[in-house]
Amino acid sequence: MGDASQTAVPAGDGLEGWFAIWTKSRHEQVVRTQLEQKAIEAFLPTVARWSRWKDRKKKIDWPLFPGYCFARFDPRERLNILKCGGVVNIVSIEGEPAPIPEYEIHAIRQLVESDLAFDPCPLIRVGAMVEVSHGPLKGVVGRLSRKNDKARLVLSVDLIGQAVSVEVDAADVKAY
Repeated sequence: MGDASQTAVPAGDGLEGWFAIWTKSRHEQVVRTQLEQKAIEAFLPTVARWSRWKDRKKKIDWPLFPGYCFARFDPRERLNILKCGGVVNIVSIEGEPAPIPEYEIHAIRQLVESDLAFDPCPLIRVGAMVEVSHGPLKGVVGRLSRKNDKARLVLSVDLIGQAVSVEVDAADVKAY
């Protein structure tokens, strides 16, 4: 026997979560700044890289995940996000913003705040077919059997049921 005002969902109801925002190319910093100006918690993980010009070189923070910025917000308030210049869309599933688990954001944040050396790498699952993109095996296609700092690549001749495995640098393989 309550009225509609009692059944309304209050602000801070726990619907806020982390979401990935797809940005225009090289607009990640601009999007983060606009979100922060709107008092929206934003996270743009970066990695330091050397940039070289003809006359100098300089260490610059590049987005760890080019084309993406992360923000914590209530998905019902997505229009506020979409109005930011440089935003292409919010990463969604079936038209609804797809939340990112808190532990994933926490892990990335902890890594970028540490003194550890890290590099972005493609997400390739064990068992996936991959192609070597650099080195003496460039162009070779095989199945990924393990990936740590090295990738173990299995090359097979299925017809005779035989295979050979070789370790290659994980940065030198890409999804096939």
